[in-house]
Amino acid sequence: MTRSTKARSRLGGLALTVGASLLVAACGSSSSHSSASAPASNTSHGAITISTMKGTGGTYLAGASGRAVYLWDADTGDMSNCSGACAKAWPPVTTSTTPAASGGVQASDLGTITRSDGVKQVTYNGHPLYYFAGDTHSGQVTGQGSDSFGAKWWLVNQSGSAITSRLTASTGSSGGGASVGY
Repeated sequence: MTRSTKARSRLGGLALTVGASLLVAACGSSSSHSSASAPASNTSHGAITISTMKGTGGTYLAGASGRAVYLWDADTGDMSNCSGACAKAWPPVTTSTTPAASGGVQASDLGTITRSDGVKQVTYNGHPLYYFAGDTHSGQVTGQGSDSFGAKWWLVNQSGSAITSRLTASTGSSGGGASVGY
């Protein structure tokens, strides 16, 4: 092997090692940005718009990508009592800016609270809002009526109240997607 061939071989090996190291570092860093309380795919750390969806039992609020949002009976006032394992199953709807309203949502009823980890959680009519990890796409409402973590979880209507009846998504709703109720 000539001297220039050896040098190219070492250089190629070094480039491969550096490239692999950068790839590993990039993959490792992507998970470090997700919140410890919720998977990154279930929250929005940028701007968020709260809109409405129609189901067979009425109209309910939806967040990012048309995913249903819920309120929890255990929350007191405008304070979230859901953290740790609760927030993994019921990720808070978060934002870094003022939430926007669409459809029948009243912008004046939207707000934010600051969670114990410093993240801003979206509220509607004073209720902290959450997604359900079991709802994987637009139109699913599988968390409706759940009593996980010691209290009921309910979809939210346009006035900001809990929808306490069975509700299933309609295939004709904005965002689509049929779903089974609770």
